[in-house]
Amino acid sequence: MEGEFRLRDVALTAYGPTIVSSTGHGAVMPILALRARDLGADVSTAAAIVAALGIGMLVASLPASAVVARIGERRALVYAGVLDAAAMLLGAVAGSVLLLGLSVVVSGMTWTTFLMARQGFMIEVVPLSHRARALSTLGGSHRVGVFVGPLIGAALIALGDLSTVFVFAAVAALGAAALAWTMPDLGSERRDAERERGHLGVWQVLAQHRYVLLTLGVVVVVISASRSVRTGLLPLWADHVGISATTTSLIFALAGAVDIVFFYPGGWLMDHRGRTVVAVPVVLSVAVAALLLPLATSSWSVAAVVVLIAIGNGLGSGIVMVLGADAAPADGRAQFLGGWRLCGDIGLSGGPLVVGAIALVAPLALACVVIGVLGLAGTAWTAYFVAQVDRDARAATRS
Repeated sequence: MEGEFRLRDVALTAYGPTIVSSTGHGAVMPILALRARDLGADVSTAAAIVAALGIGMLVASLPASAVVARIGERRALVYAGVLDAAAMLLGAVAGSVLLLGLSVVVSGMTWTTFLMARQGFMIEVVPLSHRARALSTLGGSHRVGVFVGPLIGAALIALGDLSTVFVFAAVAALGAAALAWTMPDLGSERRDAERERGHLGVWQVLAQHRYVLLTLGVVVVVISASRSVRTGLLPLWADHVGISATTTSLIFALAGAVDIVFFYPGGWLMDHRGRTVVAVPVVLSVAVAALLLPLATSSWSVAAVVVLIAIGNGLGSGIVMVLGADAAPADGRAQFLGGWRLCGDIGLSGGPLVVGAIALVAPLALACVVIGVLGLAGTAWTAYFVAQVDRDARAATRS
C-alpha cells in the first residue's frame, strides 16, 4: 500500500550508488582543466576537455535509453559503473590530452546512462504519493556527493597528485556498481513481454509523445539552462568586480550547502502542493538574480545573489526527474526518458553557450539583464505548462 511505503526502505539501493558515484565525479570535476594543463593543453583546450563531459552525456542520451530498455535499470547501473571506472583509470594514466578527452567523453556517456537508469528504478519502486520526495532526495543525494567530492579531492591532491583523484573516482564508480548490484531487478516481466512483441524504437516513442517533449520538454531545457547560469555567469561577474578565486569558491560552497538544506522541503511541497510551486522558483530565482547581479559589487552582495539562486535550485531538486516520471508512458518508458534526458543535456550544454554569446557582443552588466529577461520569459513558459500537469493530476485524482 502507498501509505505503508517509507523512503528508508529503499535508501541504500536508491541513494547509496548515487552518493558514492557523485562523490567521485565531484572530486574530478574541479581538477579536469588542471589535469589537461599538466598534459600541455592551452587554456581553450583545457576548457574543451571540461566541456567533453557534457558532449558525452549529450550524444549518449538516446542510445543509452535503448540499452536500458533492453537490459533493465540494475544491469545498466552496474555496467555504467564499471565502464566509468575504466574511463577514470584511463584519465589517471593518460599521457596525452587526446586520451584524457576520450576518458572524459566516455565518463559523460556512462553518467547519463546512470542518471536515466536510477530515475527508471525510482519510478518502478516508489508509489506516486511519495514520488516527488523520493526523487528530490535522489537529487539531494547527488548534491551531497558533489559537495563532499571536492573536499576529498583536495585532501588527495595534498597527499599525492592529480592522478590520485582519478583513481579515487574509479574506486567510487566500482563502489556504486557494487551497490547497484544489490538492487532488485524490477521490470523483467515487462521487458520479456516487450522482447516478444519487439522493442519500440527510440524515435518511434519520441514521435508518439512529441507534444509533451515540445512543451514540457522545453520546460526541462529552460530549467537546465537556468541551473547552468550559476556556473557560467556568476564566476565571470565575480571576477569582473574583483572578487578573488578563493572567495568565489567559498561563495559556491555556501550555495552548495543551501542546495542541500532545501531539497527535502521541495520534495514535500511537490507531493502536497503540486509541481508548479517548485518548478517556477527554479527559473524565477535565476531570472531575478541575473537582473540584480549588476547591482552586486561586493562579496556579500554577490553571495546574496548566489544564495537566492541556491534556494530556488534546492527547492527544485529532482523537479526534472519528477516531471519526467509524471510524463513517462508505461510502454517505451526508458526510450522516452532518453529523450527527456536529452532535453536536460541540451539545456545544460546550451546555457553556458548563450551566456558566452551574449557576453561576447555586450558588456557583462547588459548581458546579465538580457539573461534575466530571457529567464522571465522562461518562467512564464514553465508556469503555464507545469500548471497544466498539476490540473491534469487533480482531475485524475477526482475521477
